[in-house]
Amino acid sequence: MTAHRTTPEAIAVVPVRAGSKGLPGKNLMPLNGVPLYLHAVRQGLRTVGRALLSTDIVEIDEADLPEGCTLCRRPEHLAADDTPMAAVIEHLIVERSLQGATIVLLQATSPLRSDQDVQKAVTLFQEGGHDMVLSVVERDRGVLKYGTLENNTFTAMRDQAFCFYNRQQLPPVFGPNGAVYVFQAQRFLDVNGFPSERIGAIAMPADRSADIDTLDDLHRVEWVLQMQSSANKG
Repeated sequence: MTAHRTTPEAIAVVPVRAGSKGLPGKNLMPLNGVPLYLHAVRQGLRTVGRALLSTDIVEIDEADLPEGCTLCRRPEHLAADDTPMAAVIEHLIVERSLQGATIVLLQATSPLRSDQDVQKAVTLFQEGGHDMVLSVVERDRGVLKYGTLENNTFTAMRDQAFCFYNRQQLPPVFGPNGAVYVFQAQRFLDVNGFPSERIGAIAMPADRSADIDTLDDLHRVEWVLQMQSSANKG
């Protein structure tokens, strides 16, 4: 398969850290014989051509990384449980002078994301009209019946009439799945975080939107990958 390359200014960013409450050491755990973080790195290289790995994991410091992948050691103060991702991205942009780059953020915990998902997000961003493009998955449309309550007055989130619709009559609802984010680095610095004024989105199916946070999640994803591999061989 020929690698799909974006503009030379694009770079895939894969942030992984040592600490994880749900599944300690998950980023190093083997998934189909390959460490979890390396799946995202390889995908970044295939789809974008360059990858930057941000980590505080000692074992990755000592590992042989693929050609085209650069390691950026994450400071301890940016590797805590409550460290916001925006702070990690800002550190990378400033530390590596990436102000002119298009950042393609790939979470290692979304290994079922396809190369086509990444390419669609990058293409949509390059078409212009959006400050950021992210991946989404369809969620429970029943949330459109929800609202806020103040002084005994109910205000619907979007449309009061939705409160009386059957669920199947409601329009589809989507939410971020955390798999792909694309944005311009300087714009990120200018607004001090993820640009959110004009957000574009590419929809991913639920079967590619799994996020690994527990050992059960890891086992389910591994089973899916094994089934895909068997189908491809067949």
